[in-house]
Amino acid sequence: MHSTDLTRGQNQWSAFDWWPPLGWWPEPARDLAPFGARTSSASFVLPPHARSVHAARCFASGSLIGWAMSDLVADMELVVSELATNALRHGLASGREDPACGRADLVRMSMVRKGSLVTCVFADPGAAVPVLRRHSELDTGGMGLHIVESMSLRWGFDPLPPYGKVVWAVLKS
Repeated sequence: MHSTDLTRGQNQWSAFDWWPPLGWWPEPARDLAPFGARTSSASFVLPPHARSVHAARCFASGSLIGWAMSDLVADMELVVSELATNALRHGLASGREDPACGRADLVRMSMVRKGSLVTCVFADPGAAVPVLRRHSELDTGGMGLHIVESMSLRWGFDPLPPYGKVVWAVLKS
């Protein structure tokens, strides 16, 4: 991964800068990606309010339809709902501003297509890593990452120094 701001060093970037570089694919999922497959990507900034989850679902659906992958829409909308909710709820909890750009924290969503595989990615400025929680039958929440795990081929996260992370999930058409 690299900074989209060429004036800053490679290790001096934040979740605000994350944009999938050409050919980006999460390291733990590289074995899933078809050799020589064409890569396409689209990105979207989620404003810090609950309506953004719906906007993220619409953005994901529109991207998939544009890529002629409408068979993935229902599953991707569910995965995106869970990841967007987590990013907005937990990734923005710090409430700090990035001194480099003077903006309040944001969540950036990207859709990256490589052949028949699509990765949805959420970059947020939060330091907390996503964790699959043990749950009981009476729990009313905390199932989001279990849903993501069951719907995707693979999911994971990567840190964004100096702070932040990207959380991603790969689905296959």
